[in-house]
Amino acid sequence: MKPIEASVPGFVHRIRVGWGDCDPAKIAYTGRIPVFALEAIDAWWEATVGDDWFSLNVDRNYGTPFVHLELDFRSPVTPRAPLECTVILTAVGTKSISFLVTGSQAGVLCFEGKFTSVFVVADAFSPIRIPDDIRAIIEPLIGR
Repeated sequence: MKPIEASVPGFVHRIRVGWGDCDPAKIAYTGRIPVFALEAIDAWWEATVGDDWFSLNVDRNYGTPFVHLELDFRSPVTPRAPLECTVILTAVGTKSISFLVTGSQAGVLCFEGKFTSVFVVADAFSPIRIPDDIRAIIEPLIGR
């Protein structure tokens, strides 16, 4: 496991928004916005801890189910430009972890959301403390 560069202000994940992501109004379906944000958080895990959600669950038996999602829409998301999703770790609790995710296109803020998940033993779905090796990597990234 290797941490990301601490001087980087947030982790940016670029998403190509396609025609299939859109509704008849030619903007992204409302339900796709949380998917884009969760995809960015999954990429954050892989970039920071070295394990995406699949490997955390399958190889390490850790799950991180979400207990809170909150989204504010600011401007429509369209296929006209890449969607830049910025993930910032905002809090690390005993068992929980929280993120701020913003999505922008061509410098325009499209959405911002707050996401909180808890650590569980994946096969038992029972809550656990954040494992020490993961905590050591992520705690220094709070606010980044």
